[in-house]
Amino acid sequence: MTKTILITGATSGFGRASARRFAAGGWRVIGTGRRADRLKELAEELGDVFLPLEVDMRDPEALGDLARLSAPWGDIDLLLNNAGLAPPTTPLPETEWSKLDQIIETNVTGLVALTRVLIPKLVERKGQIINLSSVAANYPYKGGAVYAGTKAFVRQFSLDLRCDLEGTGVRVTSVEPGMAETEFTLVRTGGDQSASDALYSNMNPMTAEDHAELFWWLANLPPHLNINSIELMPVNQSWAGFAVHREG
Repeated sequence: MTKTILITGATSGFGRASARRFAAGGWRVIGTGRRADRLKELAEELGDVFLPLEVDMRDPEALGDLARLSAPWGDIDLLLNNAGLAPPTTPLPETEWSKLDQIIETNVTGLVALTRVLIPKLVERKGQIINLSSVAANYPYKGGAVYAGTKAFVRQFSLDLRCDLEGTGVRVTSVEPGMAETEFTLVRTGGDQSASDALYSNMNPMTAEDHAELFWWLANLPPHLNINSIELMPVNQSWAGFAVHREG
């Protein structure tokens, strides 16, 4: 039986790599995103197994429509909540509210709204939810108050959702990546390509394809197993010491 995955944020990075991986594995793939041109390119590449849908995670009506797709696309077995935004890493007082509001609406409100409307279908098919959190959910850093806060929410939401879905057969996993080189980093550096390149220079970061393989592994575990949360980093990334401010 052919399975179906819905991937939010399929226009780049983890989402695009995952669309390719699952299509190659014989799944039907629904890919959502805000950039119609990127979705069109991916549809031309993947063919009939890919359904491109231009959707903004801040649009409740559009998210509701995803729960009303006709068969076979409506038979969703896996929701990959990958879409997410982040502000440049500036302290909270220096960040425009409009940017922060967009991040909260996308990373938290949209993710919860979409998950909620798809739960009946996922319960019916004993499906799976993979939510993309971050190591930022666990380790604080300067300039990360809102982004890290949203990812901490995603982690806790995933764990508590498991409690709500007890006995349904639906699996829920929070995936918490460290340094991975994708377009997403450009956003964090305010579009500064040189700063993005410097961040990953000579440290062999993780890739979008690494994560696509992780999602594929999670999707193909025996159905009686649930990975509650999984944190991953490149070998060359570890933890920093505490910051200390000295007077005078």
